[in-house]
Order: sequence, then C-alpha cells, then structure tokens
Amino acid sequence: MSELGSNSNEINELDIAIIGGGSAGITLASKLSNCSAVVVEPRTPAERDCSWALWADSHQAKKFAAATKGRWHQWRLIDHQTEVRHCSDQYHYTSLSSAQYMTQCESKLAEGVDLIRAPAEDVVAAGNGGSFSAAGKHYRATQLYDSRPPKMADDSLRQHFLGWEIRTKYPINEPEIATLMDFRVDQSRGLHFIYALPFSDRRLLIESTMISSHLEEKDWYRQAIAEWLHEQNIEIEEKLGEETGVIPMHTIKPLDDDIASIGAASGAVRLSSGYAFTSIQAQITQLAERISVGQYTVPNPVSSILIGMDKIFNRVLMAQPELAVSLMMGTAKALDANGFARFMLGSATIIDWAKVVMAMPKVPFLKQVFQS
Repeated sequence: MSELGSNSNEINELDIAIIGGGSAGITLASKLSNCSAVVVEPRTPAERDCSWALWADSHQAKKFAAATKGRWHQWRLIDHQTEVRHCSDQYHYTSLSSAQYMTQCESKLAEGVDLIRAPAEDVVAAGNGGSFSAAGKHYRATQLYDSRPPKMADDSLRQHFLGWEIRTKYPINEPEIATLMDFRVDQSRGLHFIYALPFSDRRLLIESTMISSHLEEKDWYRQAIAEWLHEQNIEIEEKLGEETGVIPMHTIKPLDDDIASIGAASGAVRLSSGYAFTSIQAQITQLAERISVGQYTVPNPVSSILIGMDKIFNRVLMAQPELAVSLMMGTAKALDANGFARFMLGSATIIDWAKVVMAMPKVPFLKQVFQS
C-alpha cells in the first residue's frame, strides 16, 4: 500500500473513497485500478467472520473456492407433515467464510488502492464526493461510496438469527444434505426455523432463525438450537463459535442520503428471503465496469418488479403469520431444484413464477395487492 500523506493537516486528494469494507465495499475496492482510492474499515476480517450463502453455479464455485466452507447439491425444507428434498444438477448451495473472502479481496488491492483500518469520521458529502477523516488524516474524494450497514426501524420486518458452529460427538446422518428450513420448532412468536449446514459428518453450523418485527433475547435462540439438537439425537463435543445477525426485509434507509450507497445499504438484500451476496456481486461487478469507463452511477441491485412482488409476499406474512410455513413449503413443492435456486437468486423464469403463483392461496395475496 502507498503512503497517503504524513502531515495530519494535509488533505489527501482521491479519485474514489469507499466508506465500509464489508461485502460490497471490499469487493469494489478489489476491482478498482488506474485510480487513487481508499476503502475505510475499522475491523479486521477475522473480527467480522460469519457465514455467507448463495446458490453457486460452476463458474461461481471456482471463483469462490478459496473462501468456501461447504457446498451441497442437495437441500431440504421440513415441516411437521412434509419433507421437500431438492437435488440440483446446476447449482450447489454454498457457504462462504466472510473472513476468508474479505482477506482474499484485501490481498488483491491494486497499486494506488489503499485500505485504512480505522473508522471514517466527520464524513461530509459534497456533490458526488466528499471529505472525511480516518486514522488522524484528512481525505477528500471526487467520488464517495457508502457501504455501511443501513438503518433498520425497530418495528420493521427483519430476519434475525443466532447460530453455533459445533463439532459433534458422533457422525451425523446425511451430511451431504443442507437443511435450509426446519419448521418443527416454536412458531408462536413469528416464522421460526432451524437452518443446519453440515460441513462434514461431525462439523455443523446450526442457526435458529426468526422472521418477525421483534428481536428475541439470545438465550431464546440458544434454547431452540439445543432443543432441535436433542430431537435429532446430536450431541455436542465442542462449540467452535457463535454468530448473530439481523437482516432487513423491508425497504431500508441509507445512513446518509447524500452519499451513493452500495450493497445492502442500496437495497441489495432480497426482501422475501434475506439473501444478498449474489445481488451484491452483480451490482459491484457492473459498477466497477462503469467506473473503468468514467461512469460512477450505482446500478440497481434488484429489479423494481421483484421488489414489488417481495413486498406483497412480506405483507401477507405480516397480516397472516399463520400462513407463513405453508407459503414457504408451498414454494418449495411447486419448484424443482433448479427452479427453486433461480427463485431464491432472483432470476426465476416466467414458468417458475407461474408455478409459485399457482401454489399460493389467492385471497390473502389479492387483499394485499389491492391494499398496496
């Protein structure tokens, strides 16, 4: 990395500054070249390590291989009556280590693109750019991008979870299958499911996940995990780690309306599922291509039609939460494995959509359509 000024009063002039070095910010920084740029992020990748997921095709599988923790071409959804299993010949459900991915991106920064391991302070927008301070130095950028987490209203619909990574005492059954949603848990407080990814026959990521407008105490999720493990006759030999997260499932507000937002702050999270990694990758790839030819506008990460459909779906969940499990299971039953992956990725075909629409109860959705 190059040195950017030694005098604390000196203003370092930049072409591009990225505030926040998460998924979107560090990915964009790693794709920049032939410019002066910084990405400002106070925490190390190890301090922020968590699991990111996507349905990866063969090209993505190679691209993200170094950060991959596990991949499965079979997955399932379960309720008290049914188990839906999918086996795909085009996609693998893939879990990435965010720390490994971000470390890889940091190692790829081109000459003239620097990482500042400090918080951005006194951020002031000016036109498309702005000024800020970090690590005792002052910067001014012609173009400013903000990838810091967006604001979330306290009463908004959110996906929230707590997860453990564990080593089990004995080999688990069917480690080749990812359990995306197991609804055989307490449904009294919102849509609740267990998410379980076996990285091997004795290493497992298990999360208690809720979709609701109210966050629970951490011990509530922990108890749900413990009860599910007991029901599956899985004994813990060692707890390797714990992670938590809150994902917006509503239209969000960026931290600063005057700065161009990227990633989750720009609306890259799929409102009906919480998945974001694939749409962030697509947005940032397009943005980097634009920057290379002197265009700096941020592409929309998700189509307005898809956002509208997701909003209707979420309003049904809020209005009639008792339908939530059947809606999720109905979607999985209506589609084959490749169609389900496309649907979750936001790239469903017209036929995929037709199958899902036909599987849904019509009256609850029509009510929300006419109320919108």
